[in-house]
Amino acid sequence: MTSRDAMAIEEAYGAHNYHPIPVVLTRGEGVWVWDVEDMRYLDMLSAYSAHNLGHAHPGVLAVAHRQLERLTLTSRAFHNDLLGIFCRRLAEFCGLEMVLPMNTGAEAVETAIKTARKWGYQVKGVEQEKAEIIVCCENFHGRTTTIISFSTDPVARNDYGPYTPGFTIIPFGNAAALEEAITPNTVAFLVEPIQGEAGVKVPPDGYLSAARQICTRHNVLLVLDEVQTGFCRTGKRFCHHYEDATPDILVLGKALGGGVMPVSAVVSRRDILSVFKPGEHGSTFGGNPLACAIAMAALDALEDPALLANAARQGERFRSTLRSIDNPVVREVRGRGLLNAIELDAHKASGRKVSEALQARGVLAKETHQNIIRFAPPLIIDDDEMSWALERIIAVIRSL
Repeated sequence: MTSRDAMAIEEAYGAHNYHPIPVVLTRGEGVWVWDVEDMRYLDMLSAYSAHNLGHAHPGVLAVAHRQLERLTLTSRAFHNDLLGIFCRRLAEFCGLEMVLPMNTGAEAVETAIKTARKWGYQVKGVEQEKAEIIVCCENFHGRTTTIISFSTDPVARNDYGPYTPGFTIIPFGNAAALEEAITPNTVAFLVEPIQGEAGVKVPPDGYLSAARQICTRHNVLLVLDEVQTGFCRTGKRFCHHYEDATPDILVLGKALGGGVMPVSAVVSRRDILSVFKPGEHGSTFGGNPLACAIAMAALDALEDPALLANAARQGERFRSTLRSIDNPVVREVRGRGLLNAIELDAHKASGRKVSEALQARGVLAKETHQNIIRFAPPLIIDDDEMSWALERIIAVIRSL
């Protein structure tokens, strides 16, 4: 089957809820992927940071193969021999106490919202149906009905009402706005340490630590969505490690599944997650033995300090190299670690056309918000591979 054939079948039978780059991938290894015509590309998106370890990581695949032959799913009607071990492993990895496993990042965010509200009623003493959660403009936490209810992106939000109430929206990166928005009914502040889908927007230094202090002062839960920024992506194990900003609730996903399957989790303190009693929340697939085995193999690989060092070093090289290019079409190069973006002058260049020009040169990246291109290669990218990518990215930028 050719790429043209594959795309035609998808166009005919698949809902048109995405606008992919016109490439049909069939295999991957490390930082490289190949299309059905056997053309090779350097993956500079990593499935939106799900492939932090690269494609087909041998350690993760070996564990997955072994577990596939033993047991894949029990539901939560029964115990399995890996769930408790996984929960302990992830809690210790995060420096927290208790884990509630789910499948997708959006499910984990929904779980965090339910947790915060339940905590607000049972522990903080907020009047029933009055709980408020503060969120930020241009957030992206998923696509469920509740989550898009507090989105400010019309593409994600329009035509899905009536919307779920209970959310207050403030500017991102503004600690004073957070403190001003808190009321006696506020139970949580939900925020991304870096806004990925908004265009890799990095808040001012000190923002997260200020938010931590404000939440502590007002008895409000700090909920950090590190689905995209977690697991070494930004050059730290978690992005909040850049500041003194330990969350009350940490939301995780993407790279936790090792690029093999969806695995997500809410990680928190025991006194917070203990608000749940049997039957009050759950998931048939959440915490399944296959997911637990794969996630623990991914955590083993992610503990390598060389991975952190490489993410920090290669990210700094990426930004400094592209910032040295004198081209008025480029408005800004920003990011942390290996989560970066190039913002273009929207009047002079199209992010879509630039992404397709990169594809033609063997580099896969993707635009967001028309004029911003996100770059997030696997954290295992080496010097030669980064040089290869930068050479082609620079050539496309200079051609604008």
